[in-house]
Amino acid sequence: MGSNPKGRTTMEVGADGVAVITIINPPVNSLSLDVLSSLEDNYREALHRDDVKAIVVTGEKGKFSGGFDITAFGGIQGGKGRSARAPKPGYVSVEVLTDTVEAAKKPSVAAIDGMAYGGGLEVAMVCHARISTANAQLGLPELSLGIIPGFGGTQRLPRLAGLSKALEMMLTSKPVRSEEALSLGLVDAIVPADELLSTARRWALEILERRKPWVASLYKTDKLEPLGEAKEILNFARAQARKQAPNLKHPLVCIDVVEEGIVSGPRAGLWKEDTAFQGLLHSDTCKSLLHIFFGQRGTTKIPGITDLGLTPRRIKKVAILGGGLMGSGIATALVLSNYPVILKEVNEKFLESGIGRVRANLQSSVKKGKMTQEKFEKTLSLLKGALDYEGFRDVDMVIEAVIENVSLKQQIFADLERYCPPHCILASNTSTIDLNLIGEKTESHDRIIGAHFFSPAHVMPLLEIVRTQRTSPQVIVDLLDVGKKIKKTPVVVGNCTGFAVNRMFFPYTQAALLLVERGTNVYQIDKAITKFGMPMGPFRLCDLVGFGVAVATGSQFVVNFPERTYKSLLISLMQEDKRAGETTRKGFYVYDDKRKANPDPELTKYIEKARNISGVAIDPKLAKLSDKDILEMVFFPVVNEACRVYAEGIAVKASDLDIASVMGMGFPPYRGGIMFWADSFGSKYICSRLDEWSKMYDGGFFKPCSYLVERAAKGGPLSSPLEQAKSRL
Repeated sequence: MGSNPKGRTTMEVGADGVAVITIINPPVNSLSLDVLSSLEDNYREALHRDDVKAIVVTGEKGKFSGGFDITAFGGIQGGKGRSARAPKPGYVSVEVLTDTVEAAKKPSVAAIDGMAYGGGLEVAMVCHARISTANAQLGLPELSLGIIPGFGGTQRLPRLAGLSKALEMMLTSKPVRSEEALSLGLVDAIVPADELLSTARRWALEILERRKPWVASLYKTDKLEPLGEAKEILNFARAQARKQAPNLKHPLVCIDVVEEGIVSGPRAGLWKEDTAFQGLLHSDTCKSLLHIFFGQRGTTKIPGITDLGLTPRRIKKVAILGGGLMGSGIATALVLSNYPVILKEVNEKFLESGIGRVRANLQSSVKKGKMTQEKFEKTLSLLKGALDYEGFRDVDMVIEAVIENVSLKQQIFADLERYCPPHCILASNTSTIDLNLIGEKTESHDRIIGAHFFSPAHVMPLLEIVRTQRTSPQVIVDLLDVGKKIKKTPVVVGNCTGFAVNRMFFPYTQAALLLVERGTNVYQIDKAITKFGMPMGPFRLCDLVGFGVAVATGSQFVVNFPERTYKSLLISLMQEDKRAGETTRKGFYVYDDKRKANPDPELTKYIEKARNISGVAIDPKLAKLSDKDILEMVFFPVVNEACRVYAEGIAVKASDLDIASVMGMGFPPYRGGIMFWADSFGSKYICSRLDEWSKMYDGGFFKPCSYLVERAAKGGPLSSPLEQAKSRL
């Protein structure tokens, strides 16, 4: 079932009569099946021993508990192991927690240091009081995995923290810090770490002596609003959930379960929670989100790199070339993680603009209350401007973030080789250009690497690390470490045009253009794609990034993969009329003063002109496409290219492509990523559809790749591990 055999709890009874039960399951003291079984045994022993007056529950080494051991869920979903239900029977079930622990005649106190997440917080809420340290964080993040709290959290959190805050914590999966937890009533006191256990022991004895309140949280009612007000809050939460996550069922299930406890009583709520938890555990959403959870944690495991025993070198100072949107965003991400940064530009005006962008990014955090003015000034002081390379002589890493111009980048890398120390990592933020071409005029091929951020770089979570066949493993390990420290999810990929993310999604806009020129409505396509779960459709995205960027990146694909490119004149024709996207307030949409996008009736004339020049006729079938057909015709070419990327060894694992699609392009995580989603259709179906379109329309664009044809012939999943790949890694 994936539980850790070393997971356990221990119990020590002091002279004061307090039994301290300690959860031990590194690294986060997760509640594996072994831990839960041991916890129940220790509890029952403590309740039966005459020398035990009260109980304190805590976690080893500064962590209370990170929650239920998520690795067990795979077996549960597949119906394997001891039970096809969640692992409650025979362990610490909801009934045991409620009827044995909470209803016990001996009081219990949770001593919380570090994290109390998920099942960990649910165990703490069963105790009759909670004492925490100042650095503690408490939360119920289950909804981020497509499930709901399953150990009574939906019933106890509203009664301890109030209905509105409890719903917010559960629906957003965001934890609260100890100070807020104290103000909410979720914890009863905050003490220094070295006083945590002694305070918790004393508190437990004072509960026994009735000098502190003996509170069964399940039956608290003072924080709950009258039924009418509570229903208004619940209905508001439902409306927000439907608006923000229209494709997701489990947030509404969570709200229903909370309501059941308020309307019919907490016992009824517990039973409904258990039933709902079991149903959601086997849902496609849960399977998809668990796949993303594990895939994200697996991106840093690179065979032949991270298993060599290399230790990351300390990066003390970073230089960035280019203070545009990307360069300033990268600089922001670095200074936010306490890296001193030199930002180089070609003249004072550009340098001032670049530093101004970083300042504005940081000030935005101040306005949102995420950063104090003092922290803002200290963070900004880490950034220094430069107009030459003199300050580069002691930098440990340089990230080039200039425009996508091959000769310019080649000149820059030749200069960097002269001015930077021999150990300095030479990274490029290029989104499409072959790194071997960029480093052609240098001798430093072993330290050249791609550090491809996504815009806005200080916000987007993905860092695409691109290595050539000559990049040093040490340099890759170093950049993985930097990625972790600046809170990015790194995905290591091989070197080719477009790398993984952009290459996979080159056909995305091209497929949409093909449909439009043959009669499908632009706005219907964008609507279908956003309804599916993408942040925006391909045409709204084109407007956002700007036509110049779209054409520049698209041309790389045309040059390198001409046999499978759909060539459309539509964007070029719009550019001739000074349409360039959102920046000019006219693109596929028109934009008002508040940058709100609205359909543009004038678009029709450009589509007709493009259609006439290319000699394409309207296809009545494509003029009346269903949303399902639009999704397939736009995304199956993306799947096709992802298969090529995988088969060529550009990515180590199919799950890396899933993470890249979710974190780089906004593919909905609850669909599991591009390859995981494709496998829900099956290779045979996708291959047959592409083959059908290939014969009907532009043959090369839709033609299934050999890997997809091979998988379809065998009926195998696209994401199966490759036995042999012509690896670019």
